[in-house]
Amino acid sequence: MSAEATRPTLDGTVPWPPELVARYTERGYWTHRSLGAYLYAAADADPTATCLVDGPVRLTFAELTARADGAAVRLRALGIRPDDRVVVQLPNCWEFVVLTVACFRLGAVPVMALPAHRRQEIAAIVALTGARALVVPDGWKDFDHQALAHEVAADAPTLRHVLVAGADVRPDSVDLRQLCRPADDPVAARRALDAAAPAGSAVALFLLSGGTTGVPKLIARTHDDYGYMMRRAAELSEVDATTVYLAVLPLAHGYPMAGPGLLGTLLAGGRVVILPSPAPERAFEAVQRERVTFTSLVPAAVQRWLEYRDKDPDRDLGSLRRVQVAGSRLADQVAQRVTPVLGCELQQVYGMAEGLLCLTRPADPQDVVCHSQGRPICPDDELRLVDEDGRPVPPGEAGVLLTRGPYTPRGYYRSPELTARAFVDGWYNTGDIVRLRPDGNLVIEGRDKDLINRGGEKISAEEVENFAYQLDAVSLAAAVAMPDAELGERVCLYVVPQPGRAVGLDEVRAVMQRAGVAAFKLPERLVTVDELPYTAVGKVNKKQLRADISRRLTG
Repeated sequence: MSAEATRPTLDGTVPWPPELVARYTERGYWTHRSLGAYLYAAADADPTATCLVDGPVRLTFAELTARADGAAVRLRALGIRPDDRVVVQLPNCWEFVVLTVACFRLGAVPVMALPAHRRQEIAAIVALTGARALVVPDGWKDFDHQALAHEVAADAPTLRHVLVAGADVRPDSVDLRQLCRPADDPVAARRALDAAAPAGSAVALFLLSGGTTGVPKLIARTHDDYGYMMRRAAELSEVDATTVYLAVLPLAHGYPMAGPGLLGTLLAGGRVVILPSPAPERAFEAVQRERVTFTSLVPAAVQRWLEYRDKDPDRDLGSLRRVQVAGSRLADQVAQRVTPVLGCELQQVYGMAEGLLCLTRPADPQDVVCHSQGRPICPDDELRLVDEDGRPVPPGEAGVLLTRGPYTPRGYYRSPELTARAFVDGWYNTGDIVRLRPDGNLVIEGRDKDLINRGGEKISAEEVENFAYQLDAVSLAAAVAMPDAELGERVCLYVVPQPGRAVGLDEVRAVMQRAGVAAFKLPERLVTVDELPYTAVGKVNKKQLRADISRRLTG
């Protein structure tokens, strides 16, 4: 690993216009305080309260802040400075929380990668951000993340350190658990870090977005915009110091992190209980043991919870007040079962890493809760529904949703071409086809962009197709979303073989696996056809292919 200068983070971001900065500040959305300042204010209010539970690890607010400040001081000793990027690829664990808070305190910028990512994605993220450090587990789900991290580091001139969480830390890695020890002098560390807190306008973290390119797009979220979003989401979700939030989805996603999620709960003075997955066997036990009041799920997990409740009807879930659901459209009939079966309120959520967040409210009638995905959290969230030519659609009709507002960034990081495609005059094209009800709530009807939403993970159809074309036997390929009761969608690949040749699903998957592609992107069905359908303008008619695979599944 050799050191190379990196560009300041703000050099790659698209700023809000000055008049909007003034408006959002005047209206109280932006307070120009760091996320660390909010968290430490909650910690000071009740330092002995337990705020984080991960198996046998139980941390009070005082212990969490002492560990975060200790980690921040030691990161600085490693040469990590304010504004340096740190790629974080950790599963759900207490180290994820401590390290993230430490970065907020130091002013370093965590880049939230997923444990499922492999060499292709991680190397691209490190290169795009000019990251100084890469943080991984020693291993996760039988994969050696530590070895992969060092392979990436060998080819990344900016990367100085590999930090590893776990018991098997190589000599050339930094032991993350040792780094996250409490500060040797907590008072001095607190004073120094308070004095050097990042500005509210500084980039707090990067979230990843799926897209029509294979490499994840990076979304810069500032302390101001992200702080407002999570505080407002907490307020509208009735999250406070009595809340016990069960974190079961990957914390690197914006939804379980800040919708209000992990960070929103901590900022409100509540407690966060971490599990590695939403498997109902462990989740139900945790709800009973920790008296969990609130959690976030995706539709597939909701269905598993509903089914498992029949097998475990005596488990005490009485503390559970609310279950959020987002990631993909929750079927109305499933939504209607949540309260009768689980005995808690349902809160539907619609949002994206790029900003906009919509919620149903606790006081909403069942018609809204079960048949919509909520409404924007901010009065200054702007919505526009347009047709395929960009013209506004009549009231009540479905259209592609464009949005802008005080927590929707204006573009992607260091990606002017992608920004030009997705953002126009600050309006972000979500690619979602939406209907706006008269009461202001949104109903998600489908997708306009060429993406496949597999249980909340967005997959580029183009990326899958490009790998298929690496096989000599493939003449034409088209990847489309295949409906699935559990995950919402899975990847189906249509292939036109070369004359006299055959193509197998295993061959395509093998090409992708050799390239180090995340497993959730692999196609799960292959359909061989003589020709692909085309639209009048010569594009592959994927609408027709989606209809075809639906017929094949039900036929």
